[in-house]
Amino acid sequence: MELIRGLINLKPRHRGCVATIGNYDGVHRGHQAVLRGLGVRARELRLCSTVAVFEPMPQEYFSPEAPPARLMSFCEKWQALAECGVDRVLCLRFNRQLAAMPPAEFIERVLILGLGVRYLVVGDDFRFGRDRAGDFAMLKAAGAAYGFEAADTHTLMLAGERVSSTHIRECLAAGNLELANRLLGLPLSLSGRVIYGDRLGRTLGFPTVNIPLRRRRAPLQGVFVAAVHGIGTASHYGAAYVGNRPAVNGRQLMLEVFIFNFAGELYGQRLHVELLHQLRGDASFGSLEALQAQMARDVAAARIWLKQQGMD
Repeated sequence: MELIRGLINLKPRHRGCVATIGNYDGVHRGHQAVLRGLGVRARELRLCSTVAVFEPMPQEYFSPEAPPARLMSFCEKWQALAECGVDRVLCLRFNRQLAAMPPAEFIERVLILGLGVRYLVVGDDFRFGRDRAGDFAMLKAAGAAYGFEAADTHTLMLAGERVSSTHIRECLAAGNLELANRLLGLPLSLSGRVIYGDRLGRTLGFPTVNIPLRRRRAPLQGVFVAAVHGIGTASHYGAAYVGNRPAVNGRQLMLEVFIFNFAGELYGQRLHVELLHQLRGDASFGSLEALQAQMARDVAAARIWLKQQGMD
């Protein structure tokens, strides 16, 4: 899959494509349905499929002090889009210039002159351009004028639940990881490179791998049963913590995983951690002894859950 960073890097060979535009945070079941349809249309027209995304997400730009909790980092989103068979990703830097661009100019510069789009699909609530003044009706009219087909999609429903990034965030905030994972289509995952930590877990008898989460807010916090990928070809299981480590007055958002039945150094290695089941929320402790006792209970509970699922 090809990454195109900004309009300035669009080449003549990128023109003539089927495309979709959006945040694609989570690449959930609804997104996956859109991307499957996009792939079918690309094959019918013998064109490449292109997904245009924004970095940062517009909500992050407009509300930097209270941004939405990201379901995926850009790197995680990139990997998920590649797994969906997308040919190209156009990453548009969302800045003051793009935020101020009138809808008509956005259509001309991005869709017509930039991508030469032949088929465009967006969500039925998609808005774009300055003051979010552009909508699907404007895209439909532009398609008739410039010779491309514009299609919209309705929100996917799954067992009576809306499949949307916003609803998934709501589920996670309410502690309903199981429903969020069903809406996502895969377990919520976090990834990154292992760094050197303060070795507190090792001191307490539970050595962890430490991965900084490079996002402003995590979609959830607490202790989870986890599946770890990236250590050889086999999956490993363990107990994972996501949060700011209030037990030790921490501030950086971290992912820490105690991997069962594993001994070795993983510094600098990129790991992919799936969160399978929530054991408890985040908490502070009055002493390291209290923290150590709780960690032992968490590990025991994680092993019991994995055994119940036949995954031990």
